[in-house]
Amino acid sequence: MTTPATPTPGTPGNPTDTVTLERRIAARPETVFGFFTDREKWLSWMGADGVFSFEPGGSYRTRVTGENVASGRFITVDPPKRLVFTWGWEERGMPVAAGSTTVEITLEPTAEGTLLRLVHSGLPSPEACAAHAEGWQHYIGRLAARAEGGDPGPDAWMQEPTA
Repeated sequence: MTTPATPTPGTPGNPTDTVTLERRIAARPETVFGFFTDREKWLSWMGADGVFSFEPGGSYRTRVTGENVASGRFITVDPPKRLVFTWGWEERGMPVAAGSTTVEITLEPTAEGTLLRLVHSGLPSPEACAAHAEGWQHYIGRLAARAEGGDPGPDAWMQEPTA
């Protein structure tokens, strides 16, 4: 059984440019890690399409919601316990530019499965922290459902791009 994700943007002991989220997932770290390093598995919980090179220095580009495209580079790929990548949005006017922030995922084995810890750092404002905390909570919930063998259903945040 999963426990809900708990985001903590800008709390004591947590810098104001960082979002930290933890979630217990009833699946082994190897299973959870696969959802971060396999294109089809990644797209089953976040995004409509994308190109990924899952290796240190490798790039990615994925359409996450509607016309919003996230891109960056993988820094560390250490199966099945740690993944670090840069993150940001390609669209002009977005407060977080492509590749301008860093996301670190650590997976710790537990008796029930895995403790996932996500730390997203380098965010430019409290508003960006709040928006990304909400986003990661949404998507890590979808990831947990997939990793546990379930189907989170269609992503309510996904909209087809307008012409």
